[in-house]
Amino acid sequence: MQITTPDIGVDKATVAEILVKVGDTIAVDDSIVLLESDKASVEVPSTSAGVVKSILVQEGDSVSEGAVLIEIESADTTASTDKPVQENVQVTTQTAPVAEVTAEQPAQATPVASISTQVVDVKVPDIGVEKALVGEILVKVGDEIAVDDSIVVVESDKATVEVPSTVAGIVESVIVKEGDSVKEGVVLITVKTTSSVTASAASTSVAETAPVAPASPEAPQATPQVAQSGKVEVTVPDLGVDKATISEILVNVGDKVEKDQSLCVAESDKASVEVPSTVAGIITAIHVELNQSVKQGVALVTIEAEGVAQPQVTAAAPQVAKAESAPVAKAAVAPTQASSSAPVVQDGEKLSKAQQAENAKVYAGPAVRKLARELGVVLSQVQASGSNTRVLKDDVFAFVKAKLTEPAPAVQSIAASAVSGLPALPDFSSFGGSELAPMTRLQQVSVPQLSLNNFIPQVTQFDLADITELEAWRGELKGKFKQDGISLTILAFIAKAVAFLLKEEPYFAGHLADDQKAVVLRKEIHMGIAVATPDGLTVPVLRNPDQKSIKQIAIELGELSKKARDKKLSPKDLQGANFTITSLGSIGGTAFTPLVNWPQVAILGISPATMQPVWNGSGFDPKLMLPLSLSYDHRVINGADAARFSNKLTKLLADIRNILL
Repeated sequence: MQITTPDIGVDKATVAEILVKVGDTIAVDDSIVLLESDKASVEVPSTSAGVVKSILVQEGDSVSEGAVLIEIESADTTASTDKPVQENVQVTTQTAPVAEVTAEQPAQATPVASISTQVVDVKVPDIGVEKALVGEILVKVGDEIAVDDSIVVVESDKATVEVPSTVAGIVESVIVKEGDSVKEGVVLITVKTTSSVTASAASTSVAETAPVAPASPEAPQATPQVAQSGKVEVTVPDLGVDKATISEILVNVGDKVEKDQSLCVAESDKASVEVPSTVAGIITAIHVELNQSVKQGVALVTIEAEGVAQPQVTAAAPQVAKAESAPVAKAAVAPTQASSSAPVVQDGEKLSKAQQAENAKVYAGPAVRKLARELGVVLSQVQASGSNTRVLKDDVFAFVKAKLTEPAPAVQSIAASAVSGLPALPDFSSFGGSELAPMTRLQQVSVPQLSLNNFIPQVTQFDLADITELEAWRGELKGKFKQDGISLTILAFIAKAVAFLLKEEPYFAGHLADDQKAVVLRKEIHMGIAVATPDGLTVPVLRNPDQKSIKQIAIELGELSKKARDKKLSPKDLQGANFTITSLGSIGGTAFTPLVNWPQVAILGISPATMQPVWNGSGFDPKLMLPLSLSYDHRVINGADAARFSNKLTKLLADIRNILL
């Protein structure tokens, strides 16, 4: 079996290190090679277990997605690789029977009374896209699952789909992991089942010998007749479910659409899918409305197009019926859309567009989103109890119950201007109008905290640190750290240097007392590290960096960053800091003014390092210079002290080994 390069987010990467050799026995997920690009360093895991037969790349080779890395030999692998080849041949000649087999398996699994067992591969079905990413794995080895139980969540630009199991049994192994790129036919899990597998095999052969039934409805699609111009009705495709609900209509009458452009969003308990247009043209009619239940073949829109396939004759009858009801549907859509523009929940049934947009940012399944719309619940306000902060149906019900039982709040007057001290916004209706774009929950929470900066007399000190030698040393250590699964960044060194200075300059890690007549000096150093997440900036706390080695700091920085991105930070992880470091990373820029995070009195900003010419007394030497931006509360720290702190920090970063001895 060949192990190929997965999708690593870049076109090409370089083989930095080969982690196996010929003859090694490897397991699933064992790292085989280390790939590096300008954006990432990735250890590629093995997708199968076995013995390394050959290595087909060398260190320094440039590879792209799909390039063969190694070959492994295994009896199980050989069996599993032969099977998909045969199935692919069948799919090429008889596509429809394959889908029919999947549907017949559950019916035939029960009557078989054989005590024999068999391991069955559960694969990615046709999800309507070429590739998708594994967003979440819903089962683990040893779980007992039934037919149609969801096993993984796959996501693409067009759809989020929960893939159901086609068989019942015990999960033998999980082949994929979160973040993997998969396509139709890729094995997701293996399931140990009873002789129902034999029945499935029998049904497969029956279906292959009698493909007439499923093939007949696809015959008109295989040989469409091209017309010069005409009206084409786009219908609901096969969504994999009996019924779905129209949750959003993405076009209006008169809109010009391209082929494959999304027309509407259809949701079921298993999937949320954007339905694409089959032709290019102008929308002349919309036959569905929001929250309407539809199934395969129901007309969605009518498009005036040229050179398109004629609609199927068999669908003419229901299409006529839909066309007759088009005025009613359109009339129903209009008030619905108008009411949705209101910023409040309508009768506990509908959400505004702003609230629906906010719901889209919350991690939840299609069934939960549907329930939230029906109940008028904003998901960002719901406490999630599922894995990876996934909102479950029980969470929604608990939220609704709590809201129904809590006492009614007292009527408050509108005093938005009092929050910030600014006057109310002017009316923009005469200048083209406006609309409300909801802020993320994290942004909303940050507003009161950031408003405190209005009361802090803040100054920023700028400097440059020569990190040429430091970066060279980091390069020497990086390889060893990677072997241990540790990402060694320049931030670990900076955190160590700052912690060393804060022991010498305790005022920078102190707080202004409430009476503003003293400074509260802390006995320990706890450093806030700003981390960028899709929802905004969050600042987890690195505990006691002055008491830890560079390696320990690097490990904890990696753990905190992962927890922040996965939304797993606890309240304790965000509390107690008395100094903060924020970095622009590789985003760009030369300097900036970070805001002091009250009750702290200082914050250090780091911009991307650049090579610059530095005068050595007789000529210019190329040096890697790191821009530093030190902001401080001028009530506690004066300018001279800030300049000395910044100067000491640049000297430590130029030769940090002095503090490690």
